[in-house]
Formats: sequence, C-alpha cells, structure tokens
Amino acid sequence: MKIKIRPMTPRDYAAVMQLWRSTPGLGLHATDDSRAGILRYLRRNPGLSFVACDGVRLVGAVLSGHDGRRGTLHHLAVAQSHRKQGIGQALVARCRRALARQQIPKCNIFVYRANVSGQAFWMHTGWQERTDLSLLQQWTGPRPSRKLRAC
Repeated sequence: MKIKIRPMTPRDYAAVMQLWRSTPGLGLHATDDSRAGILRYLRRNPGLSFVACDGVRLVGAVLSGHDGRRGTLHHLAVAQSHRKQGIGQALVARCRRALARQQIPKCNIFVYRANVSGQAFWMHTGWQERTDLSLLQQWTGPRPSRKLRAC
C-alpha cells in the first residue's frame, strides 16, 4: 500500500502519542506533549506538522513550527515496521517545504546525545551539528513535577 502524508490534525493525537511513546530516544514531557499542549502547538503552526499513514494506520509523525525566523522540528518518529522506506525523509521534506513557503530560511532540531540512531539519521540526511552553540533553557514558571518519558 502507498504511504500517504498529510497535515497532522487534533484527531491524530492518540495515534501520534502511541507512536511517540513506542519510539526509543524520543523524549516526551507531561505539559508540552499533553493533548492541550500539542493542540496549542498545531493551532499556532497550522499546516506545518505532518503524519504518514499506511491505509488507516498512522506510521509516522513530526511536529514542525517556527518563531518567525527559524523553524524547529520536534518528535520525528516512524514505526519500526515502516523504517528504511524513506518515510522519515519524506516527512522532513514536507516540513521544510511548508516552512520555506512561509519564508523561514533555516530549520533546527534537537536530538538527545544518547540517541545514536537519531543522530545517525539526521547526519545521513544532510543535517549538520552546530558545535559553536550551546542550548540553555529555563522554565518560565514553576517546573512541572513529572515527565512522560525522557530517554
């Protein structure tokens, strides 16, 4: 069956979360990746996040958005049964085209250093590590007490 890529919708949330939770190396957060958090992200970035479907089964997903200057991809995942078929690359290409249409010239990703297969995928597909930058982060309010999963 041919894989169909389409924009992610709120109806996809349960299947997307199931895929993300089954993907090693992908970190999820109780607030950011809650249903409310993902729906907020999709509303803020309409038409920039995508899913891949094999018939009615969701087999790939990626969140994409921008801040007006730079795009960011989050949580790219492809079901183990459908890897090595170009689905991940197709999802990323769709995001890059959508960002380019909105005149966003560059896109960033965050990959856990321990996620060796993720690092290999991104390097193999032409992404370059920025060794001249460090990521610094701070909570804007009280820090939530739990995470869904951090690998």
